Amino acid sequence: MNFASDNAGPMHPSVLDAIVKANAGYEMPYGNDTIMPRVRDLIRTKFEAPEATVYLVATGTAANALALATYTNPWETIFAHRVAHVEEDECGSPEFYTNGAKLTLVEGAGAKMDPDALRQAIKGTGQKDVHSVQRGPVTITQATEVGTIYTLEEIARLTAIAKEYGLKTHLDGARFANACAALGCSAAEMTWKAGIDMVSFGGTKNGCAGVEAVIFFEPEKAWEFELRRKRGAHLFSKHRYLSAQMEAYLTGNLWLELGAKANANCARLVEGLETVAGAVIPDTPEANMVFAHLPRAAHRRAMDAGAQYYLFPSDAPLDGPDGELIRCRMVCDWSKSAAEIDQLTALLRG
Repeated sequence: MNFASDNAGPMHPSVLDAIVKANAGYEMPYGNDTIMPRVRDLIRTKFEAPEATVYLVATGTAANALALATYTNPWETIFAHRVAHVEEDECGSPEFYTNGAKLTLVEGAGAKMDPDALRQAIKGTGQKDVHSVQRGPVTITQATEVGTIYTLEEIARLTAIAKEYGLKTHLDGARFANACAALGCSAAEMTWKAGIDMVSFGGTKNGCAGVEAVIFFEPEKAWEFELRRKRGAHLFSKHRYLSAQMEAYLTGNLWLELGAKANANCARLVEGLETVAGAVIPDTPEANMVFAHLPRAAHRRAMDAGAQYYLFPSDAPLDGPDGELIRCRMVCDWSKSAAEIDQLTALLRG
């Protein structure tokens, strides 16, 4: 009953088999393996972007930080929602890899940037004054850190505002497949067709061992990214194992199928949580993650039986008034069974 994170889930068998297959014999290192050209072609096809440049790294933090650094000078600021992943969960990595650029935090309900708030944040920076921080790119977390999803229209509105000021836009897609499946849209529709310039396309949380693609729809930044990836210690020597994962993930519609399965598992979990007496779910989950406020007694029953998920705060005591609500996060991946989900919700109900 591990609902702590989709990072905790297993690899999909197809991905594991691809790694084993790639292990036979020798391959050239540093992305010059024979698999990587097929990966580029697959991504360019999925994204309907024949000129896109494609690179692989092993972690989502590296994908986000290196992509943003490629378009951000140290004297600039990156515009992100107050609870964007780059703000909440990357330990200052974007600031580090940009050599000191700021993050300007933008408000908005449901962890989604409000367009008017973004415009005001942009207008509040970039004065032609040597004492002022200058404007950098806008980054959008899709799906968000509370499990909500930007619609295509919402993305397009934010990118249009960015373009008014000559700014680039980045999509943090650690849960890209979950968002795409929920919206029923194509990868192209959720990215460059909506005005996005660069994408971190996640695989790790959705059935891979550890691989993320960085995609630029403007090829002129390709060489700079390659240098930043190497200098930042994220160019794998045995790159074939990254390539093999991504090829298996993209073959057919596996990436999308796994995202849809994770979303469906979460929907089942939410149905169960709604039957727990006293439960409160502030934001309607739209992908594979749910934040809920549940009675302390419910948490105690579940965790005493071995359930794993995160409480907020993490040191919230389980000995106290039974009815007091404690916030938690639960995440489903593609591999969750209906029986496991139902077991958890039954324990929570008591």
